Amino acid sequence: MRLWLLMLIFTMMAGADMHLYPKRSCGLYNNLRHSQDSGNLTLDMHHTYEMLKHHKGQYLVKVPDATPSQRWVDDDCLTLRPLRGTPLYEEMRSSKNVSHTTVKKEKQETLQDTRPLHSHRDRAVSRDNLLALSWHNAFCETHRYKKECKRTLLQLVKSAPGDDRFVLHGLWPQPRNRVYCGVPKQQIWLDRQKRWRQLPALMLSGETRQKLQRLMPGYSSYLHRHEWVKHGSCYGRDAEAYFATAIALTEAVNDSEIGAFFRQNRGKRVDLKRIRMLFDKTFGRGSGYKVSMQCKQGMITELWLHIGGEGEDLASLLKQGKAARSRCQSGRIDKAGFGR
Repeated sequence: MRLWLLMLIFTMMAGADMHLYPKRSCGLYNNLRHSQDSGNLTLDMHHTYEMLKHHKGQYLVKVPDATPSQRWVDDDCLTLRPLRGTPLYEEMRSSKNVSHTTVKKEKQETLQDTRPLHSHRDRAVSRDNLLALSWHNAFCETHRYKKECKRTLLQLVKSAPGDDRFVLHGLWPQPRNRVYCGVPKQQIWLDRQKRWRQLPALMLSGETRQKLQRLMPGYSSYLHRHEWVKHGSCYGRDAEAYFATAIALTEAVNDSEIGAFFRQNRGKRVDLKRIRMLFDKTFGRGSGYKVSMQCKQGMITELWLHIGGEGEDLASLLKQGKAARSRCQSGRIDKAGFGR
């Protein structure tokens, strides 16, 4: 039996308090299903947590100053000893409380848990990419069961995120089979099983996280973790740079005449030729031929922008992109709400 499990059992039998050390910044949830997260809290890498219970691969821990104060978190996000490279480890090391024996025992686990996708630093930035933008209203018409498609009572009378703009599906390095670069097999398996909430939490700045929650409604279903593991790992930059670029490009479309056109024509049928003309007018001659359209049940579900080069200047990226074919030539711009 593993040492950590023996320690856990003996501690529980003794009735003593047991404190755990964060390995990465995972979410803290109100329930086992991880469907509620009051305050959108995550583990603080500078604090230890009192363990109250272990059940079905999760710890119930005490979170001071949180309401409710008892939260569930995946057990692979915490450890009995501070891992090398984490803030707590460095703090304790400076106080000479971490022994060389602990360093040796934890070294291998640290490399696996705190640095799972660092091989991208050794590669050049992908210069052939596809930016997939979803028209969220149409997506929800065919995915009503999705968490990001459920509306609160307030949103029944007031607009919800994604009602009047394109949302980010993903930024995909090309060719399409270029996926899972340097990703551990366990994470690939979790991703393919759509167990996205069990993928490692991403180290993103507060600003990027806030924008991502607004521009990627699927964030509530952990779509961002899936996109990073499958596609972002091949982009050549860290998660912060990858999503910051994708956000900037999404905002460029929403703030342009294309975004205004879709908002003004909700409920109407439009054709690809008109949309491509708008891209030419907004981002330069020839850019429209770099855009393809995805449709389902007569609705425009996505725009795919084939971009080349590097940076956040969408006009320049479209100019360097490859010409795109589109099976869908026309479709309806869906309104918010179901059955419209």
